[in-house]
Amino acid sequence: MKTSTEICSSGRVVGEEKAVELIAKAGFDAWDFSMFDMCRYDWGKGILLENDHPLAGDNYLAFARKLKQIGLDNGIVCNQSHAPFPTYCAEIRSYYKRCLECTAEAGGQICIIHPDNYKSAQENAEIYNELIPFAKECGVKIATENMWGWDDEKDESCFAACATGEDFVKHIDLVNDSFLVACLDIGHAEMRGSGNGAANMIHTLGTRLQALHIHDNDRWHDSHQIPFSMDIDFASVVKALKEIGYSGYFTLEADQYLSGYAPEDVFAGLKDLSASARKLAVMFENEV
Repeated sequence: MKTSTEICSSGRVVGEEKAVELIAKAGFDAWDFSMFDMCRYDWGKGILLENDHPLAGDNYLAFARKLKQIGLDNGIVCNQSHAPFPTYCAEIRSYYKRCLECTAEAGGQICIIHPDNYKSAQENAEIYNELIPFAKECGVKIATENMWGWDDEKDESCFAACATGEDFVKHIDLVNDSFLVACLDIGHAEMRGSGNGAANMIHTLGTRLQALHIHDNDRWHDSHQIPFSMDIDFASVVKALKEIGYSGYFTLEADQYLSGYAPEDVFAGLKDLSASARKLAVMFENEV
């Protein structure tokens, strides 16, 4: 079982180029291409901000190629990517083909594109159906992901697109194309009030499940912390993955773990993350 992690959290401390290098040296097999800085979104005003990041400019493919080569020079590949969000923002959706191009250029096999949290499976199918022909041209699969909302009165998460195994399956099966698959966010699935548990969702998804976002939480909030630091039962998660014959990467999205790290400490943090991912991989390999 191969391991990977996102480049967003480390990249915002040391830059994406250095992040890919350090992820390799920390012991990961691959890197997850976070493309959030392609579109910087003001959540309060609901608008895109001015942005001079290379992914937002005309030479975005050159930047993707550069990251790919850094990875290859250090012995790792890009396994998947993550498009910016929220999907309900039409301006952000206009960048999704660029995301697919960048994924292909970096060598990634899957691009995670969130569903619109508040749209039905039928409405989200329209978004994915528009993108799939271009995804096929790029040779990159699209993965939808389980989302959540928040109920202020109950002080817990509430249903959003793909939050349950049944709705997740409905999203994928309505499109009915091998280029739309599932990325299960383990932390989202374990949040109180919305999902029906990661292990249950794994069994419901079956072979549709081809990518993961792995992180830990208190089974209440979306903490995105390093595995084995909080309350998720990873033994049951790994067992379920083994039972369905999961063959993708173990990709971490513990992006809050490095929050506040100084540049000189990022490598140590990445080594901790790599050790947690390797522990999960060994659990999977040893599961009968």
